[in-house]
Amino acid sequence: MLALRRTEAGVLEAKAPLKVVFVGPEGLLGSGKALDEALGGLLGRAVREAGLKGEAGESLLLALSEGHVLLFGTGQEGDGRVLGGRLAQALLKTGFREAVAEPYGEAYPFVEGLLLGSYRFDRYKEREERGLTLALSGVEEGVLERAQKVAQGVAWARDLVNEPPNVLTPSALAEAALGLGAHGVEVGVLDEEAIRALGMGAFLAVAQGSDQPPRFIHLRYRPAGARVRLDLVGKGITFDSGGYSLKPTESMATMKGDMAGAAAVLGAFLAAAALGLPVELRGYIAACENLVSGHAYKLGDILKTLSGKTVEVMNTDAEGRLTLADALAYAQKEGAERILALSTLTGAAVVALGEEVAALFATEEGFGQEVQEAARRAGEKVWPLPLEGSYREKLKSPVADLKNVGDRYGGAIVAALFLAEFVKVPLVHLDIAGPAFARKAHALGPEGGTGFGVRTILALAEALAREGA
Repeated sequence: MLALRRTEAGVLEAKAPLKVVFVGPEGLLGSGKALDEALGGLLGRAVREAGLKGEAGESLLLALSEGHVLLFGTGQEGDGRVLGGRLAQALLKTGFREAVAEPYGEAYPFVEGLLLGSYRFDRYKEREERGLTLALSGVEEGVLERAQKVAQGVAWARDLVNEPPNVLTPSALAEAALGLGAHGVEVGVLDEEAIRALGMGAFLAVAQGSDQPPRFIHLRYRPAGARVRLDLVGKGITFDSGGYSLKPTESMATMKGDMAGAAAVLGAFLAAAALGLPVELRGYIAACENLVSGHAYKLGDILKTLSGKTVEVMNTDAEGRLTLADALAYAQKEGAERILALSTLTGAAVVALGEEVAALFATEEGFGQEVQEAARRAGEKVWPLPLEGSYREKLKSPVADLKNVGDRYGGAIVAALFLAEFVKVPLVHLDIAGPAFARKAHALGPEGGTGFGVRTILALAEALAREGA
């Protein structure tokens, strides 16, 4: 892992076994020019002789009598988070334990990228990767402190997604949530009996195929002086087999990550409390497994939801929208003013937007734009898709108020329309099925859970707090 600290010394003066020098398409950048002059032009010659073009992520490690220098390419100016993530990964491969660098471009995104890019999930491996401490020159304390708290929330969300499903059961997820109590978050957990007493028939139907009992988690962060409130709902399916509409092996292999929406909500609560954000947050997670057994719910079943609406089950692999329907109705009963829901809901969203972009659906345009702008500031990619009202016809059932699926076309939109049936307050739903789980290593982390959504939630909460000030 990568640890960060501040240093008042510049890269030229710092006593470190490894110094980072940035190289752009135009040559050495920043303190690299002064260091090159002190070394008699040695760095410039190395750049020319190696044919370095300053492309993003391009690197060359030099062993000099004065110490080691890592020449690192910046490419054309872009997202500082990506560059920071790539640098962190390059540094960890060098084998050094200490290094010094200055931030490239805007400090905060670069520092956040360093922390996100160095994330590892290796608790089940015999051998752990060696760490490195990077001293950052000229970085304000507030920048480093904020980035560390945000990255901590993202890392926890990633950890939860990466845990194997035999470890992270619904009860284990609830226990993890209870740990937020130590950070000033009020946490309540409802067991199966309490869930049944509330009338969450859709949630219980999904859960009934598993021997692992369901848990309903509700959270509240109430800092003194908060004038605005944001309610969060996260899909919490800790493993999804598809039920009787069984998934093929390839599709099921990553279904431990079907609770990535819940993980994002939990990670955001951790970071928000650490940052002391002046906004009230409430969170709701319906946690269960979707498995096959003699007790599992079936196609053709009719379920009564917390809202009173009935749903005819036409696909047991469209389970997330059923658990979310009850969670959304619960949030509304609790007085939600606006709701942001995050879920790995549909493969259709991945087909439409690929694996890096989340689909955004908004019942109220202004709130949707606020979420989209928050995601842009946070460096997370979302794109709005329409809540096409005419597609609601696909959800009509001859025997119930709704079906839980339509036909094969417009699946992500139809799923979002289904969710909108259960709330009357402004709702934004982020379908994060694509970006929530990386199938290969990338600039901001390894294969596995990405913690997508944590940073967007925090950016949105900060924006709402400013509006309410």
